[in-house]
Amino acid sequence: MLTAWLVCCLALVLDRLLGEPRRWHPLVGFGRLAGALETRMNHGRRRIMRGAIAVVLLVLPLLMLGLLVRSLPWLPQLVLEVLILWLALSLRGLTEHARAVIAPLQAGDLDWAQAMVGRIVSRRADQLDATGVATAATESVLENGADAVFASLFWYLLAGPAGVLVHRAVNTLDAMWGYRNERFLRFGRVAARLDDLLNWIPARLTALTYALLGRTQLALQCWRRQAPGWDSPNAGPVMAAGAGALGVQLGGVAPYRDGIHDRPLLGAGPQADAGSIVAALALVRHGAGLWMVIVGAVALMLAFSL
Repeated sequence: MLTAWLVCCLALVLDRLLGEPRRWHPLVGFGRLAGALETRMNHGRRRIMRGAIAVVLLVLPLLMLGLLVRSLPWLPQLVLEVLILWLALSLRGLTEHARAVIAPLQAGDLDWAQAMVGRIVSRRADQLDATGVATAATESVLENGADAVFASLFWYLLAGPAGVLVHRAVNTLDAMWGYRNERFLRFGRVAARLDDLLNWIPARLTALTYALLGRTQLALQCWRRQAPGWDSPNAGPVMAAGAGALGVQLGGVAPYRDGIHDRPLLGAGPQADAGSIVAALALVRHGAGLWMVIVGAVALMLAFSL
């Protein structure tokens, strides 16, 4: 347990110091491979089965790699596990993308703020006003904090490098194939359902983390009342609890490429602004710190009890 805690701490430090690799990021290569495989397999009949086979072909080698790492001697195993978890984390990347939206919003440069938020959300950024930009960025920080920070930590602590590799791969496939359109509705179904399954517990731990670090009672109320109305079983609890913890209103009407989506309201309080994005980033950072304190304390108790 102490070794796992050490790996998490070192990976978070590497993420803080280095961020994501600018070139040769393994996830970029994985995405290209997934795209090429989808082009070859996503046609004809039995697309659900074809999608399931594609998931297995892409994820199984990573599972085997993760298990192989655990068979290595202690020092190379430690180094590789730190590197794997560092590459799966994206706390600094999330911070950089969010700050790129915050600065123009604070300066009143709506055009540039729209351009920056368009890099991290799928909605029609050019149709967003300042409140819409802040809402989109705040939601992105809260949801991606769950996917790219807390879920990676959770799966590493639970299942080691194999767990974090499988989770990150499935999460990437869901981001690429998990659309409810003609092309991906059937082919991407297995990836989407598997991602829902792998993120079910981490999403609720993230929601609880947000609640504990913010306006706890309001966050829990929003989670209980508002999350069931959201279309994603995992994003709902995360964003409802996050919005309540921040005391801000998220959700609502938003323009997407396929039209206007009238989404349920989340949270309570004033509408989002640049300060809401800053507060959401602080919530994720403080949450990661809280997890390390708790895991470290448990690891020490277990070590001294042996």
